[in-house]
Amino acid sequence: MKLRVLITGKNRKIASDVYDHLFTDRDYRLIKAPSSKNALFEMMMEEMPHVVMICLGNETKESIKIFDILTECTRTGNVEIIVVANEDDKSLFIANTRLERMFFLSRPVSLSALYRKLEEFEDAIDESDFGDGSIEEYINTNVQREFERKHILVVDDDPEQLMAIKEHLREFYEVSLLNGGKSVIKFLQKFKVDLILLDYMMPEMDGPGVLVSLKAYPEFRDIPVVFLTGVSDKKVVMKTIKELKPAGYVLKPTKKSEIVAKIIDVLG
Repeated sequence: MKLRVLITGKNRKIASDVYDHLFTDRDYRLIKAPSSKNALFEMMMEEMPHVVMICLGNETKESIKIFDILTECTRTGNVEIIVVANEDDKSLFIANTRLERMFFLSRPVSLSALYRKLEEFEDAIDESDFGDGSIEEYINTNVQREFERKHILVVDDDPEQLMAIKEHLREFYEVSLLNGGKSVIKFLQKFKVDLILLDYMMPEMDGPGVLVSLKAYPEFRDIPVVFLTGVSDKKVVMKTIKELKPAGYVLKPTKKSEIVAKIIDVLG
């Protein structure tokens, strides 16, 4: 499997140099991403990289917190983080990040050290890849499962909100995330979900618009939808609920107890 490496960070010179060397010397799938929460989240969801390289330079506490959006990805064990930094940036990063696990690569960058570490990641991926056709998985659908986790789809344009809700629910449910309403139908055509947590206010396509589009599809119209809303005008929300009849709503910022209680109320 080809290693997918996402390169980001404020130090554009280092990021560009690393990208150029990897492009020349290695057959990896390389992705560039600006160091912004929205851009990183979108790239992580679309590309699903194995490695994220963060090239630090002239950082502040605020700029370091941008990379907290990667926290959930590292907890699942699917992504390795390499931080390229001098001693000052390294100390600042450690003091302000919420990331729990990472590798530091000092500057100036040792390409041999970097290549060795990437080869380790690549070997680990190859060892875990059993999709060579020699082993066939069979799932006996005649055996009733003692307990099957429900699948919750969360749709919100705020990456931090998405990650917070996933952290609330991951103990009890399978959780998928989308950062916009326009992708909902396409997602549902590939995956079965039991309930949708849907942000009320989003650009391009808001929650009510998504719900209207769902009702146009016979196979999706019965999926329970719970609005996530911070709208202060209660009359607007209640009018929509009366017209579109979602399964309910939860006020933002969401609390774990309230959101789990609402899902239990809807799904049992």
